[in-house]
Amino acid sequence: MEPVSEEIKIASEIAGRLRSVPVEEGDRVRRGQVLAELSNDDYRARRDSAAAELAMKEAELRRVVNGSRDQERREAWAAVTEAEAVLENTEAEMQRHDTLFRSGDISRTDAERAEREYNVAKARYDAAKQHHAFVDAAAREEDRSRAEADVALARARLNEAEATLAKTIARSPINGIVLRKYRKAGESVSDKPDTPVVSVGDPSVWRVRVDVDETDVARVRVGQRAYVTADAYGDRKVWGRVVRVGEILGRKNVRTEEPTERVDTKILETLVELDKGAALPAGLRVDAYIIPGEER
Repeated sequence: MEPVSEEIKIASEIAGRLRSVPVEEGDRVRRGQVLAELSNDDYRARRDSAAAELAMKEAELRRVVNGSRDQERREAWAAVTEAEAVLENTEAEMQRHDTLFRSGDISRTDAERAEREYNVAKARYDAAKQHHAFVDAAAREEDRSRAEADVALARARLNEAEATLAKTIARSPINGIVLRKYRKAGESVSDKPDTPVVSVGDPSVWRVRVDVDETDVARVRVGQRAYVTADAYGDRKVWGRVVRVGEILGRKNVRTEEPTERVDTKILETLVELDKGAALPAGLRVDAYIIPGEER
């Protein structure tokens, strides 16, 4: 006996120690419900660190794109205006000292000092203009591209950290029931698929895998009526129909352990789906009877 989904074994994707397994066998679960969680404080810290780095890189990108703040632009322009005023004043002083020097009223030293002051004022004015142009300029393409690349890299690292953190939590892939609980909280698990934590299945429909002897395969077709019995349920017959017939013969799946049983006989695996409402324990071995000629 098996549920329509078959038995889905849920294993951990990474190795670690189980913090909790908050389900028990027979519990009904929903798709996406947490079935098990590993101790993952270190993975959460990595995720938070990656999120902080992304926020920092996004802020840097906005700074590059937006350029300087309005306050910085106004301050730079005020410096240009001030330097221009000083330059005009020193230029007027230089011209006045030059006139006085030509008329012999002042010495050459005084005239040269006025000229030096003008040159210093002009250099400061040019520097203020360059600084304002730098502050007021739009972002260079290479600076913006680099900032965008930094954001993309930080976002990729965050996605990676979130994906790794998600692997520490096992969730149900279907709506169904817990068929078996293999591990409990505190146990260590590996990332190998052959070490499941729990298994789940969809019990809305039950199926039986039937070994049809190779001598009878020509008589089996999809749609034929069938029923199963089990020693635990006495003469009760649970009806269903054939929904799948295998394409290749293989070895027996079920052994009766009877002394007369032939083990070298090949079988064709056939799937019988029981009528709705039929429910027997998963894994129960049953005897299956396919009715030739009765199809639906």
